[in-house]
Amino acid sequence: MPLSWNQIRANAARFSEEWKDAHYEKGESQTFYNEFFEMFGHRRRSVAVYEHKVKLLKEHSNKQIRDKAGYIDLFWPNTLIIEQKSAGRNLAAAKEQAMDYIQGLKEPERPRFLLLSDFQNFELHDFEENDEWTFRLSDLKDNVRLFGFIAGYQQQKYRDQDPVNIQAANLMGNLHGLLAGNGYEGHDLQLLLVRIMFCLFADDTGIFNPDSFLRFIEDRTKEDGSDLGAKLIELFQVLDTASSQRQRNLDESLAEFPYVNGQLFRETVRIPAFTQPMRQALLQCCNFHWAKVSPALFGSLFQTVMLPAAQRAQGAHYTSEKNILKTIRPLFLDDLHTEFENIKNDRGTQRQSKLKKFHDKIASLTFFDPACGCGNFLILAYRELRELELKLLEEAHPRNHEGIRQTSLDVALISRIRIENFFGIEIEEFPVRVAETTMWIVEHQLNQELGELFGIPFVDLPLKKKANIHYNNALRIDWREVLVPDKCSYILGNPPFIGSKFMSEQQREEIVTLFPNAGGGILDYVSGWYFKAADYIKNTTIKVAFVSTNSITQGEQVGVLWDYLCNQKNVHIHFAHKTFKWTIDAQRAEGMDIAAVYVVIIGFAVFDIPKKCIYDYERVNAEPHRIEVSRINGYLVDAANIFIKSRGVPICDVPEMGIGNKPIDDGNYLFTTQERDTFLLREPAAGKYFRKWIGSDEFINGYERWCLYLADCPPDELRQMPLVMERVENVRQFRLRSKSQPTRKIAAVPTKFHVTNIPTTNYLVVPEVSSENRQYIPIGFMLPNVLASNLVKVVPNATFYHFGILTSAMHMAWVSATCGRLEGRYRYSKDIVYNNFPWPIANEKQRTDIMEKAQIILDTRSHFSQSSLADLYNPTSMPPDLHKAHEVLNKAVDKAYRAAVFNNDRERVEFLLNRYLELNEPLTAAHTQALARPRSRRKEKG
Repeated sequence: MPLSWNQIRANAARFSEEWKDAHYEKGESQTFYNEFFEMFGHRRRSVAVYEHKVKLLKEHSNKQIRDKAGYIDLFWPNTLIIEQKSAGRNLAAAKEQAMDYIQGLKEPERPRFLLLSDFQNFELHDFEENDEWTFRLSDLKDNVRLFGFIAGYQQQKYRDQDPVNIQAANLMGNLHGLLAGNGYEGHDLQLLLVRIMFCLFADDTGIFNPDSFLRFIEDRTKEDGSDLGAKLIELFQVLDTASSQRQRNLDESLAEFPYVNGQLFRETVRIPAFTQPMRQALLQCCNFHWAKVSPALFGSLFQTVMLPAAQRAQGAHYTSEKNILKTIRPLFLDDLHTEFENIKNDRGTQRQSKLKKFHDKIASLTFFDPACGCGNFLILAYRELRELELKLLEEAHPRNHEGIRQTSLDVALISRIRIENFFGIEIEEFPVRVAETTMWIVEHQLNQELGELFGIPFVDLPLKKKANIHYNNALRIDWREVLVPDKCSYILGNPPFIGSKFMSEQQREEIVTLFPNAGGGILDYVSGWYFKAADYIKNTTIKVAFVSTNSITQGEQVGVLWDYLCNQKNVHIHFAHKTFKWTIDAQRAEGMDIAAVYVVIIGFAVFDIPKKCIYDYERVNAEPHRIEVSRINGYLVDAANIFIKSRGVPICDVPEMGIGNKPIDDGNYLFTTQERDTFLLREPAAGKYFRKWIGSDEFINGYERWCLYLADCPPDELRQMPLVMERVENVRQFRLRSKSQPTRKIAAVPTKFHVTNIPTTNYLVVPEVSSENRQYIPIGFMLPNVLASNLVKVVPNATFYHFGILTSAMHMAWVSATCGRLEGRYRYSKDIVYNNFPWPIANEKQRTDIMEKAQIILDTRSHFSQSSLADLYNPTSMPPDLHKAHEVLNKAVDKAYRAAVFNNDRERVEFLLNRYLELNEPLTAAHTQALARPRSRRKEKG
């Protein structure tokens, strides 16, 4: 989940204070915007912000078009371009330059937003809505909602067939904006909107007499709106007063409203001062059709309307029904439906008794969401359970010969699923009120269905109970104060999606308090809910399911989090959805290019079950395949509980892997080919110091960059090159301005890199980041005169044998199971992936065979000299010959591990994890194997 706006505003205030006196040159912009994005709790990996070369198509006075190279300071394709100028520079010129940049982009890449800044002033342009905002750095905290798209608050559009669509959001948002603009804000405004929304819904669904609220506004308030606020407060008091306690001379238009109770209207709020435009805005809301409000959209709608009108385009976070059902179905719903179907199909004499016992069972269930937001998970769980109950009641009360279902019970008593059995914790107050109100609305919808089933209208007023949603911090409160474990059946929800590097100090403190050995700050924020849940469910049969950032099942987090949960808290994973995109159905329906987070769903308990399920995804946006397994470990694979931890050297006897070179130069030493050629025309003596430069992007996509490498340049030669000296001084100043003490220290040697790793022989290159859509990470050999950046891993002294193993299906299965991710992309780790990889014990014949097959892959690549590795390893454009060469290599590598054929990657991963256990813990492995021997054999030996 995105950070709350309160958190973002606090971050913005700190950011503004830290940078308020900045008069830095443009070179500081990278640090400035790194911190700017961190302010919104956004992983830069998800933003894909980078310096981007584009062609500028600039039309001159003679109407001729020519190409011109230029740079965009920060570029997020299809979303945002930033053009940064030094303090005090003209932003009008910056806009003209940025528009030139945009014209050079392909249509799908052109951004919606343009941000211009000189550190102290900001201009934000929204090309889609044709809006523009300008403000000072000191006012940033009051304008953070303009940047909701960075935080993850996406524009919410509803499908036309949904009655609660974007028109409703705009109507309510307009009302909110008018009230807030008039000074009616905060808690009072939030509570007022919740009450108005309830009344709008009640007006269309039979809670009120049809259009009672509309007529009350039209007939009983002045057109100028001067008395509307007071009339609304009076109405709310009536709705909170039992009919028997109301004044006898009450206006008939008020007297017809029912007694609602439920404490929704109990709290006193300030009287809002309406105007004629505000009254008109409320009437527009009243005239909208609210009869079929979707529970899944209701909370999202409320979050959306809380944004000011000018900023509502950024929308609000929303969870689709489809994704929530992925959580609740395997957690409890599938089993309940299976049990019900078995009873339904039982035609024996005990059928009615079994139906009654099943009804008793589902009526006793309690649900707890300790990060409930607007209550979407609780709402869907309640709705699905009520709908199952309706099916049960259909069976328990069949129609008579007249087609009527008869019951001796009052229809109000026949439903036994109560909203008071649904508990939640939410850190912000407004979503708490939304969740409570929405649960009432859903209850009313389902009561109407129940009434229809028995042919009796059913409106359950006054409201007597409500969902138990607690306004508190879930990581600081004792969950037992909300619901004692003995009364809890299931825990579910999607705790905040905040990575370890983007937590606030308070959030980090919460994790450390819960788990003092939290691995040096590597754990994501969601881990706190796992710690709390594992403690809460101790010695119980409670089942838990959380949607979580996928990084808790990847890389070094597994060795910290799941080692603790499984070995110290006896946690067993019952089901798991492997990585998929947590997207927004309503937006996808509109064909929007939306941002998404990459998540897993993990169901667990402190007891084991024989049959478990893994939901695997061929692609992160595909439908899952259900696989029955007997075990699931922290990597969400069918294997023993093995936890791979960071290690400094390889576990096997292979060449060590290192990172490439890290200049920390603010780009002063890096050049495109054109820039290098232009520079050498003015500084020809520098030619011998240019070396080819590769990072992941250059290596995979096959374009050239160059590095001005001066570590070996004698001082007398350096001083004879003024343009080079200028760049060296730029690097020195850039490092001196850094907030990092080690970076400031190396300002004393500006020609030296922060990290230098230059092999003297050919070396193997492994990109640090590569698309998960490729079957193989593209790797290859590089000559020693080419400098590798820190965005690739390098293996000096590697042979064709090492290349063959690393480009095989066996190694890729290991990568897929253990590698960290950037979104869905692989992020290759030296200390986790490479150093822990179990290499085969290959004989000389097998090694020779692998080397020969590896050479064929390199030879096949060479036949396509004009194609980049991105072209060659794209799943669609991969040449058949190259695909075949890899398949042949895979067979050779598989045979080096074992004679039996591996049928799939799951078998490969299981084998590798067991091999890792043997290599890393030989005594433990031997003990495990001894325990696995047949019981009779142990008796014979004894």
